[in-house]
Amino acid sequence: MKIEIGQSAPEFALFNTEKNKVSLSDYKGKNVVLLFFPLAFSGVCTKELCSMRDDMAKYNGMNAAILGVSIDSLFTLGRFKQENLLEFDLLSDFNKEVSAMYACLYESFAFEMRGVSKRSAFVIDADGIIRYAEVLESAGDLPNFEAIDECLKGLN
Repeated sequence: MKIEIGQSAPEFALFNTEKNKVSLSDYKGKNVVLLFFPLAFSGVCTKELCSMRDDMAKYNGMNAAILGVSIDSLFTLGRFKQENLLEFDLLSDFNKEVSAMYACLYESFAFEMRGVSKRSAFVIDADGIIRYAEVLESAGDLPNFEAIDECLKGLN
């Protein structure tokens, strides 16, 4: 089911790289930028998440938490987070359930991989409502960071 702006964000709980279960409801009262990305260590994914890292002060100033989600294992994500000095949670959707809930799974990806997360960005407000949704068909494209920023500015 496609995610629509104005609907309640589907609740989820996934493990982060520190092996702690993280729920969307843990962020009630904060805006959340939820980023699904195909695979750790790929060039575009690294560029995307490092861009978020470099702008953390801006997002903190907008009462926004960043959550990155991929189908990689939490161990792979841990190494990726460490090597790129990422200061936000990366969550393992190894079973692909949350990516499916947010309607952002490729049926077929590169090298005949199935069930890889599409690069997607959602802004969820402090009350858990979807305020921005972008699901990209091309893994080579980056989310519209300017639109994400404008959405967050409108929430504060």
